[in-house]
Amino acid sequence: MKSDEMSTTQLGGVIHTYQHYDPTNIPSPSATSPDLVSPAFEHMLEFGNMRDLTEEELARAIKLDIRQITGLGPSLESLRKMLLERIQKILATYETKKVVEEAKRSFTKLANNTHPPEELKSAFKKGVEEEQIRDLERLWYQAGGEKSRFARQLVQLVDRLGDKYQIDELASKYTFTGRKPLSIDDALAVKEELETIERLLKQLDEAAKTAQIAVIDFSELSKYADEEQLEGLQAMQRQVEEMVRQLAEQQGLEKTKKGYQLSPKAYRIFQGRLLEQIFSQLQESRTGRHQGPIQGEGAVEMPVTKEYEFGDAVSQMDIPQSLVNAMIRNPSGPLQMRSEDIVIHRTRNNPKCATAVLMDMSGSMRQDGQYMNVKRMALAMDGLIRREYPGDFLQFIEMATFAKPRHCSEVAALMPKTVTIFDPVVRLRADMSREDISESDIPPHFTNIQHALQMGRQFLSAQDTPNRQLILITDGLPTAHFEGSHLYLLYPSDPLTEEATMREALLCEREGIVINIFLLPSWSQTREDVRFARRLAETTKGRVFFTAGNDLDRFVVWDYVNRRKSIVG
Repeated sequence: MKSDEMSTTQLGGVIHTYQHYDPTNIPSPSATSPDLVSPAFEHMLEFGNMRDLTEEELARAIKLDIRQITGLGPSLESLRKMLLERIQKILATYETKKVVEEAKRSFTKLANNTHPPEELKSAFKKGVEEEQIRDLERLWYQAGGEKSRFARQLVQLVDRLGDKYQIDELASKYTFTGRKPLSIDDALAVKEELETIERLLKQLDEAAKTAQIAVIDFSELSKYADEEQLEGLQAMQRQVEEMVRQLAEQQGLEKTKKGYQLSPKAYRIFQGRLLEQIFSQLQESRTGRHQGPIQGEGAVEMPVTKEYEFGDAVSQMDIPQSLVNAMIRNPSGPLQMRSEDIVIHRTRNNPKCATAVLMDMSGSMRQDGQYMNVKRMALAMDGLIRREYPGDFLQFIEMATFAKPRHCSEVAALMPKTVTIFDPVVRLRADMSREDISESDIPPHFTNIQHALQMGRQFLSAQDTPNRQLILITDGLPTAHFEGSHLYLLYPSDPLTEEATMREALLCEREGIVINIFLLPSWSQTREDVRFARRLAETTKGRVFFTAGNDLDRFVVWDYVNRRKSIVG
């Protein structure tokens, strides 16, 4: 009886034990692919081109999951333990007290055998006592360079002091517990080896986080790892490179001889990710702000219906409900529809907006990388309108000394202009109608808001909509303007430039164009910059937004959506 009970309660068969199995850390087969497009775009936004973005740099920029590379984690960990053991062995072998004293004696002895000229003795003595390489290097120039015997002695003394620096750093940075003394040359070699191992450990740690094996210096690692370990890592590196190549192809990065090019597909992916990031924050903090659409004659059909009235478009008729009404009115007779049976879908108006974005690319926009935030905003705006408002008009205008229209495909490559004049006060005038003067002859880094407003007004005047706005993104006052064919470059900003800019703003107001200004922070910004921005916006009943550069894309897109919704609703 007992044996029967035992047979029914005991477990049988083979029990498999899975060591180091963590079900929460196994990557899902449907996990999203690593993002290659965003690092490529960030590179282009910062440098303006893709010439330097090689396969290795792109691989370093992205973040891969180390668990996707079979055996990579254990391989890196074994190499890491091997290097740590090498460090411990070195520290347990040597001591540094004697070599520190030897380095000091060597420097002092050479200094005592160096004989400076009478006029340099005091400075030489101070440099030796304080052990300052910088002071000794200055003496070398005062001594007349290599022609002087004292200068040649100084070169040797500086080298000896540099060795002393290195050995002092070795003794203070590492804790040696051994008994074997070191010579000066041996101590320098040990320091170099320890620093090499530390660099390799950092590279292994980075590779363990991002699966980027390319960051590891294989030539240095070959001094400590065996051939089999290196071949295994190199095979995994080729696997990562192939994965990156396939992902680049899937995400629209086209490989050329010069590097990677961004295809239209890559633009759409990056814009979509920008909008997802922007609107995910918008939904979390701005829910409930948008009003409902107005009802009236329009193209967008709504589920709400109303009774038919004379003049309503029959194309908006709710056919099923109208047939039901006719059958209810006369259930037994033949189906005959009358006007009172017909119901019409209500519609909403979906008006068109026209926007010109004036992007400041003057020399000051290089500060704190503000130009990158402006370009990121422009790409987000373009993605928003293509996705949500395909009927809207959007024009980008680059603004510096001259204003230039730019297609969306050119935005990512724009860069702030190089500063060519460093005088504290600039007062220049150029007659651009002269044949011997071209734009290349003019300093490019000034801020011509007037010219940009004029170009934006010309673009918007041709659009058949009353909803037109200029979005001006800048960090300060205008410093350039046109009067006829004459171009004035005036820094600091002059009342003449401000008046010319305000006249152009009045022309925009006369044509019903609103100017909205996004004022970026700048180290040189003053209250006068803020006052001018307010005056310029108030002229056209626009608004001024004070933003931190990193949030510029979010502010601009939110405002565009709010303005767009206010027109609709």
